[in-house]
Amino acid sequence: MPKKPNKALKTLGRKIQRLRNNHEITQEELAEMVHISRVYMGYIEQGRESPSLKLLMKLSKKLGVKVEDLFHR
Repeated sequence: MPKKPNKALKTLGRKIQRLRNNHEITQEELAEMVHISRVYMGYIEQGRESPSLKLLMKLSKKLGVKVEDLFHR
């Protein structure tokens, strides 16, 4: 069962979602690019899952930002 969102994870998830939408990429497309399920991608964006550093590095590369930029509004 997915975890309850916490504030930091929700902020991270919203940032990833905003960047993904800015690039006009669907959740499914981004998930495929970084080799995770669409459901897991959704949980990350909802702040219900905590992605690994390795996954954050993949996401930031696909979204064209530095990893640390994912943690700034």
